[in-house]
Amino acid sequence: MNHHKTQTSLALFCKVVDNFGDIGICWRLARQLEQEHGIAVTLWVDDLRSFHRICPDVAVDRDVQQIGTVTVRHWRDQDGVDGVFTAADVADIVIEFFACDIPPAYIAAMAERAPHPVWLNLEGLSAEEWVEGCHALPSPQSRSLTKYFFFPGFTGKTGGLLRESGLEQQRQAFQQDAAAMAAFLSQFGVTPAEMASLKVSLFCYPQAPVSALFDAWQSNGKAITCLVPEGVAVDAIEKFLGRTAHAGATASHGALTVRVLPFVPQPDYDRLLWACDLNFVRGEDSFVRAQWADKPFIWHIYPQDEDLHHVKLNAFLGRYTATTENLREFSLSWNEATKKTVNWTSLWALFEADMQKIAIMSTDWQRQMGGNGDLTSNLLKFAETVQ
Repeated sequence: MNHHKTQTSLALFCKVVDNFGDIGICWRLARQLEQEHGIAVTLWVDDLRSFHRICPDVAVDRDVQQIGTVTVRHWRDQDGVDGVFTAADVADIVIEFFACDIPPAYIAAMAERAPHPVWLNLEGLSAEEWVEGCHALPSPQSRSLTKYFFFPGFTGKTGGLLRESGLEQQRQAFQQDAAAMAAFLSQFGVTPAEMASLKVSLFCYPQAPVSALFDAWQSNGKAITCLVPEGVAVDAIEKFLGRTAHAGATASHGALTVRVLPFVPQPDYDRLLWACDLNFVRGEDSFVRAQWADKPFIWHIYPQDEDLHHVKLNAFLGRYTATTENLREFSLSWNEATKKTVNWTSLWALFEADMQKIAIMSTDWQRQMGGNGDLTSNLLKFAETVQ
């Protein structure tokens, strides 16, 4: 690092594409860099409203604000035409998240800075094999700058997954404390009877076949309580409720009870995953958190043109050690990646029968992923080597 300063500085640029996933990952990364590694972080983000949903402390109308000790800057000017930066404004490490274009004026200032900052493009998570070959590769840029590709991933040849150092202990303490779990769920209106039911959290994109699954769940042999954040799968939820899907709304039909939850800050979302028996997650951020929750989960992958996301989904299912044939079938059907006609009632029955086995295997997977180190520490170690 730049040893003239006592504290390493880092600028993280985030353009919000998938409502909460992008800022969710960047906010976790920023907090961990600051809390566990003492890095001075400036988080540039273009959409403060999405940020506010997962972190209520964020003011949506402020250009610069301190959240804890992280500096948050509203990145208004995507092209950087108005931006004026000097070499002194440039951080020791500059991260562009998911290939967002950082302002040209900032890049010009990076070139003026001596020594040049470590410039990283933090890529999206994928289980595809090619990622290992591209991880940590340099990409020469203009003005003698070099950008490095840094890929999160599922093997030791990648940057690993985001995970705070105390997460495992927090999860175990929470899951072993039935009273804490009951108190947490009861704030959302979950009754003692619902605590004893099969508890499912649902976070998905609008095109998920939620109504078809709800129909299957209503005729299930065991009671199911589905907890869904406000704004998720709105059409299907409102159809089930028969009214507006605002936080606090609930209805029961047959074996299924659906409760609409307010959007919760990230630490509470982790607790929700820990408290449920099955988690439906989407995109990248909640997908990774589900892997640390030690519970069965179903991933709804961010849809891409020409069904490229189905390739990514299959790559993950091929690596994921907790994949049973029924989990694979259910995942493919949930992502509309199968040519078969889906009978959700029988598909669910087969998957439900596998859940205990999947839960046991997910513990092994978690241990395996932990063995790759955590993304934040791996990223800083890499930055040291290229400084």
